[in-house]
Amino acid sequence: MTAAMILAPTFALVALIFILLFWLGPMRWGAVARGEVGREAPLDPRAFPERCQQAANAFANQFELPVLYFVLAILAFVTRKADIVFVVLSWVFVATRYAHAFVHVTSNDVKLRFPLFAVGALVLLIMWVLFALAILLNI
Repeated sequence: MTAAMILAPTFALVALIFILLFWLGPMRWGAVARGEVGREAPLDPRAFPERCQQAANAFANQFELPVLYFVLAILAFVTRKADIVFVVLSWVFVATRYAHAFVHVTSNDVKLRFPLFAVGALVLLIMWVLFALAILLNI
């Protein structure tokens, strides 16, 4: 496996984080400019309109479960335990993160969002188990 193949899903996930960030900033700025938030906004993000909160929640969510992916990606790369299964599962995880973020910032329908989160979490768990076994059993 090449470094590019192994790290491409990580780059894609980082891209999602920056997409959300650069979408959230102007959205919040616009809400402030339109007078939709009061002076409490810097101290209370709940003061922003619902659409801003959805985007902010989607952005913040990228620093929860994905943190475990980032750590695993680094460890698998450094220990040379990233194989084709790792790369495929990485892309599945990243796809679930994109889908989850899309639902988060559009309909925010928990009936759609939760299964995407659950699939991503399960895939990540499988990745961690396979990595742990590869390290512990020296395969």
